[in-house]
Amino acid sequence: MLDFYKNKKVFITGHTGFKGAWLSFMLLEAGAEVTGYSLEPPTTPSIYKLCKLEERMNSIIGDVRDYKKMRKVFEEASPEVVFHLAAQPLVRESYIYPRETYETNVMGTVNILECVRTSDTVKSAIIITTDKVYRNDNRAEGYVEEDFLNGYDPYSNSKSCADILTDSYVNSFMKERKIPVSVLRAGNVIGGGDFAKDRLVPDCFRAIQTNEKVIIRNPNATRPFQHVLEPLAAYLMIAEAQIKHPELAGAYNVGPDEKDVQSVSEMLMHFQTIWNSGEFGKDIPFDWMYTENTNAPHEAAMLSLNCDKIKKNFAWKPRWSAHEAVYKSIEWMQYYLKGKDVSICMQKQMKDYFSSKK
Repeated sequence: MLDFYKNKKVFITGHTGFKGAWLSFMLLEAGAEVTGYSLEPPTTPSIYKLCKLEERMNSIIGDVRDYKKMRKVFEEASPEVVFHLAAQPLVRESYIYPRETYETNVMGTVNILECVRTSDTVKSAIIITTDKVYRNDNRAEGYVEEDFLNGYDPYSNSKSCADILTDSYVNSFMKERKIPVSVLRAGNVIGGGDFAKDRLVPDCFRAIQTNEKVIIRNPNATRPFQHVLEPLAAYLMIAEAQIKHPELAGAYNVGPDEKDVQSVSEMLMHFQTIWNSGEFGKDIPFDWMYTENTNAPHEAAMLSLNCDKIKKNFAWKPRWSAHEAVYKSIEWMQYYLKGKDVSICMQKQMKDYFSSKK
């Protein structure tokens, strides 16, 4: 799969974030010529800085809301493949900054689609939204791509808007210009290098570093957890495939198998089992506690994705279980905590992932 990207010109928005940095790293390892456009890294520390990506790619610090600047950078890059990951990605932050969330997630998507629409070089584009774009009724069965889009909170709703407006651009412009564009709706992603707040795995590591228990808002909240390599591999696969087969372009859910749609408490049990096993040298035992917060903003209790469409059209299957995803997250963090080069761990995990059986 990665051989396709050797010497390809690729444009990524959001390359300084968790998923964007991983994607940039994968493409650089494949030999691609990568241009990234994003704000400064959203966390300190950051995977972007730890991997020294700014030394390996054309990294431009800019706001996706700034169309003129992004358009200039885009035209200079003359990309063949585009991945749009830039976003305000946090549900709880969207309640605090709703206007900024909509500006980034809606108009940022409009701006990158304008760049693609007017390009003479783009052969394939991938727009990343989220599993939260669906109107959530807390049902147990997974949402399918044809289900109604209407996220509840400003983050989820802004991503629904981005999803819908992309469909309009495809029908109004991209089909006529023969530029295949797919919208990919990924599940809850975990993995090494995520330092964001209000996320499960980073919160676990922060608690370990401070010798405290992890405070859990809702242990029964159920999500389609998956390792970061799962959706990124799917993004790369579809971006390549739709060039030769544009009829495959469309909206796709990218999530784990049904058995790995797990509750927060189940994920914490994986973490506790692996961490306390002693394999990685447990100086501090891991534990958590539940603290009810009646003033917390609304978050869905149940979310699951039906991924039959991507499995049928691309013979795709997730490779790692939820337990393996947690294991790989801890493995990466151990490199970081011991001052080792995390790039070596990422190279190892990429090799492990692509050599593992589906």
